[in-house]
Amino acid sequence: MKMKAFVFPGQGSQKVGMLLDSKQAVAGTFKLASEVLGYDLWRLIQEDPESQLNQTEYTQPALLTASVALWQLWQNRGGSADYLAGHSLGEYAALVASSVLSLQDAVQLVRLRGQLMQSAVPVGEGGMTVIMGLKDSQIRAICEQTSEGTVEAANFNAPGQVVISGSNEAVAAAAEACQKAGAKRVIALPVSAPFHCSLMAPAAEKLEQALSEVTFSSPEIPVIQNVTAQVCADPGLIKRNLVKQMSCAVRWTECVEHMGQLGVTAMIECGPGKVLTGLNRRISRDMDTHNLASVADVAALWGAL
Repeated sequence: MKMKAFVFPGQGSQKVGMLLDSKQAVAGTFKLASEVLGYDLWRLIQEDPESQLNQTEYTQPALLTASVALWQLWQNRGGSADYLAGHSLGEYAALVASSVLSLQDAVQLVRLRGQLMQSAVPVGEGGMTVIMGLKDSQIRAICEQTSEGTVEAANFNAPGQVVISGSNEAVAAAAEACQKAGAKRVIALPVSAPFHCSLMAPAAEKLEQALSEVTFSSPEIPVIQNVTAQVCADPGLIKRNLVKQMSCAVRWTECVEHMGQLGVTAMIECGPGKVLTGLNRRISRDMDTHNLASVADVAALWGAL
């Protein structure tokens, strides 16, 4: 039997109409999340009547709930996983899947997380850019040498794909330096804040207070966390790592590599989209990759595994 890891996507995987073909199967999960949030989350993701889905404080609960709902469909069939992980926001879905957090607590936390991340830096003053085709060490060095302001490597997504984050002037200067160093592509991301860099420190402090008021349980399935790329079983340390995650880099490449070292041979992206599937194939070509984004996918995956 294959050793399986389920991984949960972060922001950028959302789209209007996601999970429509699975409406009846996921209705209960969305109803529970909607009661906590105080608005109709299902209507938001299907119709987006006020163009809120791409606003961080709405995106995060929507993606979390979608990912958890799909995981629950897998569980309802009798399925489980050997390891769990999530990219940025997706780490919260992994913690719900591992029974560290309840869905109700997680939904409230990620809504607050989104609000804090957005308010940490005034809109228009920070950004993020993807750098493709350079080594991690080159990008780190360029960021350290940039004097225009704060810029740091924020997401180590795959070999040759790193996202930098910080103040606009510094990000632009670092991106230009990366181009001169031979980067194949430099792509500014359509985000409203510079996530996963030190500019998020004020937001991290406020999140820490909120996390201190929430009960975390020991994981039922091992979870590999972003900031360490290691399994963490201590609830208190899991909380501290979530605080660090706000202002530190997402070490996704290392997370996937570590799963391979642990014996994982099949990786399943559980949630809308195929962002992680693409990254994971670049990180580990030997690992089988699958998507679970609908009721139909659950049946197909059950047969494949």
